[in-house]
Amino acid sequence: MFKKLSLFSISLLLLSGCSSSVHPTKKVKPIKSTKTVKVTKPVKVTKPVKVSVEKKSLQTKKSLKKDKHAMHVMFQTVLKKDAILVQKGAAKESCAMCGMNLIKFYKTSYKAKVDGKNVQYCSLHCMADAVKHGAELENPMVVDVKSLKFIPVMEAYYVVGSSVSGTMSRVSKYAFKSLHDAKLFQRKYGGKIVDFQTAWNIAKKDFSK
Repeated sequence: MFKKLSLFSISLLLLSGCSSSVHPTKKVKPIKSTKTVKVTKPVKVTKPVKVSVEKKSLQTKKSLKKDKHAMHVMFQTVLKKDAILVQKGAAKESCAMCGMNLIKFYKTSYKAKVDGKNVQYCSLHCMADAVKHGAELENPMVVDVKSLKFIPVMEAYYVVGSSVSGTMSRVSKYAFKSLHDAKLFQRKYGGKIVDFQTAWNIAKKDFSK
């Protein structure tokens, strides 16, 4: 009888052991699921990093555009140290006719003597306007675009009507000491190469309207 009971009890123990070994596996499953959830968290963390990088790149592009805009100057403009100014006093940097800045519009500027004084104009337009108002010019000279030095107007080659903006006129007029330099400019920007008298007559047309 004792043997039967012991066998029965052993079988119960085995059964209970089997049943207990089944239950832990059921409890482990939710633990595994939580581990997979933890793995996804680092992926979420990387998203803000990507956004910040994109923002930085956009800010960089904007700053570059601002820098380019800040660096942009007109073709006529030169550095102050490169400009030759012949007038004296507080208005030495201003056109004697219209008052515009001579450094800003230096590559189209002219100088001459009027009533014994050195005067400077920002453009052929303004010099023609001065003559129209009675100014008598002595030894008029124009800036050579290449060297930035003054040369006699009668020795200059003019490129008229190029795509480069003019000063005080829709029709641009740029002077060169060398015909070769004038042709290089013309090849790049267009226009027609003429002498001073032709350029002067074109400038006077601004006042015939």
